Amino acid sequence: MTFLAVGINYNTAPVSIRERLSFPAEMLASSLQDLWRVNEINEAAILSTCNRTEFYCTATSANQQILIDWVSQNRQINPTDFAPYLYTHTDRSVCRHIFRVACGLDSMILGEPQILGQMKTAYQAAYDAGTLGKRLGKLFQHTFTAAKKVRTDTAIGSSPVSVAFAAVQLAQQIFDKLSEQTALLIGAGETIELAARHLTQQGIGRLIIANRTYDKAHTLAAQFNGYAIALSELPMHLAEADIVISSTASQLPILGKGRVESALKKRKHKPMFMVDLAVPRDIEAEVAQLRDVYLYTVDDLQHTIDQNMNSRRQAAEQAEEIIDTQVDYFLAWLRAQGAQTLIQDYRHQAEQSRDEALQKALALLKNGISAEVALNRLAHSLTNKLIHTPSTQIRAAAENERHDLLAAASEIFKLKQS
Repeated sequence: MTFLAVGINYNTAPVSIRERLSFPAEMLASSLQDLWRVNEINEAAILSTCNRTEFYCTATSANQQILIDWVSQNRQINPTDFAPYLYTHTDRSVCRHIFRVACGLDSMILGEPQILGQMKTAYQAAYDAGTLGKRLGKLFQHTFTAAKKVRTDTAIGSSPVSVAFAAVQLAQQIFDKLSEQTALLIGAGETIELAARHLTQQGIGRLIIANRTYDKAHTLAAQFNGYAIALSELPMHLAEADIVISSTASQLPILGKGRVESALKKRKHKPMFMVDLAVPRDIEAEVAQLRDVYLYTVDDLQHTIDQNMNSRRQAAEQAEEIIDTQVDYFLAWLRAQGAQTLIQDYRHQAEQSRDEALQKALALLKNGISAEVALNRLAHSLTNKLIHTPSTQIRAAAENERHDLLAAASEIFKLKQS
C-alpha cells in the first residue's frame, strides 16, 4: 500500500490552470466517490482552494498516471494542458507535504491559518463520502495534531498576514485616505470577512457587501456598520465603489468588462482598484484592459505579501523541525500496523495452546487428581507448548548460521546473554 499525492498550487501553475482544476463544494462528494472507484485507488481525499488542488490517496502503486487520467476525464481537460504543472509525492514525502500544507508552510501567505480549516473541510468531505479508510484517516488526524502543535509552539501565526490583509495594504498604498473611499466587497465567506475587518480597522469611509444570499450579506455588513445588497443589485452600486474586493465560489465571472466599463462612465472615469481573490476568477481578465481600472489577482499580491513575512520566517524554521518529528511519529504508527496481523496470529496461537492445556487440567481434576498435581502438569504442558516452536526455529537458525535470526530472537524475547 502506497501513499500518493498529486497536485498543483500557486507556485507551479497560473490561476488560468488552477481554476480549471478546482472542485466546488457541490461536486466534491460525487468526484470523491468517482475517484475512489478507480481500480488501484483504495482511499481518497481532495483539497481544493483558490491556491491549490491536491489529491491524497492510498493506492496499490505510486503511478501518478492513474490520477492524471482520472482528472482529465472528470474535468474534461486534456492531460497535456495541466500535467506539466503537477507535483507528486509518495509515502514519507506525502506525510511531510500534507503536514507542511496544513501548517501554512506551503502557502502564499506563510503560516496563514485558513488552510487548516480548508484541510479539515477536505477531511470531512472525504469522511462523508465514505472514501477515507484507516490509513488516510489517521494521516489527516495526525496532520491536525501537527498543525496544532506548530501553532502552539511557534510564532508562525502571530502577525496579521492574509490575502485579505495584503489586498487592504495594497489599497492603502494606492489611496492616500481610505476614510474618503467606498469599498464594495463581493461574497460573504471568511476571506471577505477578513477584508471587511481590515478595512474597518484602517478607517474605510463606506462599506458595501454584496452576496448571492442577501441575509448572509446583511449579517456580515451589520458587524462592520456596512450596507448589504443582493448580488443582483451589483450593477446599480458598482459605480459607487473606489475599491472592489471579490471572493466567491462562483464557477462563472460575476463582473465582466462591459459592466465595469458602464460603471466607469458613471464615475466619469474616476479610477477603480479591484482585487479578485477567487479561483475560478470572479472578474473577467479583460477588465484589466480598461484604462481606469487597476485589477489584481491573488497571484499579483505576492510582492505585497513578501513584505509581511519576516516575522514568520524564523518561526517557520522551528515549525519544520516539529514537522520532521511528527512525520517520524506517524511513520512509526504506520509501521506498527504492518505487525498487527502478526501479533494477532501469535496471540491466537498462544490462546489456543492455553485452552488445550486448561482442558487437560480440568479433566485431571474431574478424574480425582489433586489440584496441586493438575496445576503442575498445566504449567509444564503450557510452558512446553509455548517454547517448543521458538526453540525449534532457534536451533535451526543456529545450524544454518542465521545469526540475524538469533540476534532478533534475543531482542524479541529480551534474553540476557550468558
